[in-house]
Formats: sequence, structure tokens, C-alpha cells
Amino acid sequence: MKKTLLLILVIVFVVALFSAWKILGPSVAAPQDKFLYISTGSSFNEMRDELIAKKIISSPKWFDWLSAAIGFNNVKAGKYEIKKGMSLLELVRMLKNGRQTPVKLVITKIRLKEDFAKKLGQQFEFDSIAAMQFLTNNDSLKTYGLDTNTVMAAVMPDTYSFYWNSDPKKIYQKLFDHWQKFWTEERKKKANAVQLSPVQVSILASIVDEEVNLKSEKEKISSVYINRLHKNMRMQACPTVKYALRDFALTRLYEKHLTVESPYNTYKIEGLPPGPVCTPQPETIDIVLNAPQTDYLYFVANSDFSGTHIYSSNYDDHRRLAKEYAKAQDRQDSIRKANR
Repeated sequence: MKKTLLLILVIVFVVALFSAWKILGPSVAAPQDKFLYISTGSSFNEMRDELIAKKIISSPKWFDWLSAAIGFNNVKAGKYEIKKGMSLLELVRMLKNGRQTPVKLVITKIRLKEDFAKKLGQQFEFDSIAAMQFLTNNDSLKTYGLDTNTVMAAVMPDTYSFYWNSDPKKIYQKLFDHWQKFWTEERKKKANAVQLSPVQVSILASIVDEEVNLKSEKEKISSVYINRLHKNMRMQACPTVKYALRDFALTRLYEKHLTVESPYNTYKIEGLPPGPVCTPQPETIDIVLNAPQTDYLYFVANSDFSGTHIYSSNYDDHRRLAKEYAKAQDRQDSIRKANR
């Protein structure tokens, strides 16, 4: 009798130990990409099948039993990090509580809405088509006081945190809130002083960003463009032509390029283009707002190709300098052809 009782106790102990190991031990395997994605509207069975398909759990038996024991039946969509050596209890609790891993959306320079939509489609549950539907819907954008041309003005380079199953509207709302927070009363006053709205400043800053990299050059070029706008001169900004052509690899513009019919071709239209030609850097927006007062109306790249420019207020001087730069470009092109 005693031996039987002892045997039963041993069996109970072994079963308890085995159960504890199954529940509390490192029985969860991390998938190759380290994440589990649960789509919106997924059922419990679909989620469990995905866990098995990705070999995160080897069998549904213990997962089902533990889920029932702790009352996990309401599936929460999201992106979940599966760590090597997790216990089944940790996994079930994480899924039950919806402890998602945030998606870091890093925005640097983006030129086209299509590129932005593609980036969002690669990082979130929705696809690029859904993103484009939002970005090209004037009815949706009215809420923000923007339209399909100016929508990218509120997309500022920075790092943002979202959940994987966020929709395009939720993502854009956060970007817009960040943009509005950036536009303090002080910045709005500075924009007003140069007779531009915040959106117009962002558009101008995007052109400056595409024009040059050096901060000192950005300051002077901002001054040139502001002076042109105030004198009702055409901006004649090369980055707007590249944007109109959708050819950002162009290193040299010819007459044939300057004739393109587009509201973004500032060689043909008056004033600013209808939207930004890239997502402007916040520091460039501040450079535009704090542009020095000059009488410069023209600039041309330095013929030493140093990235600097020569500025002038006289058109005849500008034409002479432009010809010198064109000759330098011709010489450089000849050298490149000879070295091919």
C-alpha cells in the first residue's frame, strides 16, 4: 500500500514537474524574423495556427490549455517580439495583454507621396495602396487644412513610434501634431515677417534642402528666394524642375528641361510651387525663417565645384558667372567622357 502511494506521489510529482516545465520553461522558439504578426480581425484559431506554422510553439495542446486557464480568448492584432527562451506563460500573457512591439518610423528625406506610401506599406499592416488613398484624398486632408499637394509639408524628418496595426489616418495625425507643435508662435511670427505661411515656408525650405547641403549656403539661397518672391520674380529653382520631371538624378539642366509643363516648374510659373519637393529638415525651416537680409537676386554654383555659390544682385553679372560655370561643366563632362 505504501509502495503504491509512493508511486502515485512520484507520478504526480513528475507530471507536475513536466507541466511546470512546459508552462514556465523555455519552450517557445523565436522565428527567423523574431516577430509574430497578428492581422486585424484574426480569430484565436488563426492566431494559434500562425504560431504553429512559424514553429513558435510545437503543439497547440498546452497553448490551448493555458489560454483557457488564464482567460485568453480575445485576440489583439499587432506586432509581437518573440524572444528566444520565452516561456509559454510569458507568450500567452503578452498576447492576452496586447503588449506589442512599437514600430519605429524613421523619416529622412522623402520626395514623392508614392515613396512615402511605399515606406508605410512596408512597415505597417496596411499596404501602400491604402496609404496612397489617404494621401490623395482631399476630403480626408481638409481636416488638416492641407490638400494633395501640401500633404507632405507636415511630414517632418524625425523618428516616430507607432503600433504595427495603426491605420494611415492615425499615423498622419501624429505626424501632423508633431508639425503643429514645431510651429510655435515665435516661428509663426517669423513666417509672417517674411510674408509666408507655415506651409509656404516648408515648401521653400524643401527647395533649399534640394539645392544645397552647406548651412552657410542655405542661408544665402533662402535670402535670394525670399527676395525674388517679394519682387514677384519667378523663382527659377532647379530642384522644382527635377521634381516636375520626376528625375532626381539629373546633374545638369538644359533648355529642354526648363520647358516642361508642370505647376512645379518655377521657370514657367509665378511664385512657389503648390507643394514641397521633399520633406524639409527642421533646421532648414529655421534657416529660412532667419534668412539674412541681402540684396541678392541671383546665384550660381562656383566653378571650382566646391558646393559653394557666387551671389549677385545684377543680372549681367549673373549671366557672366553662369557662362563661366557652364564652361567649367563642359570641361568636366569632357574629362568624364575621356575617362570612360
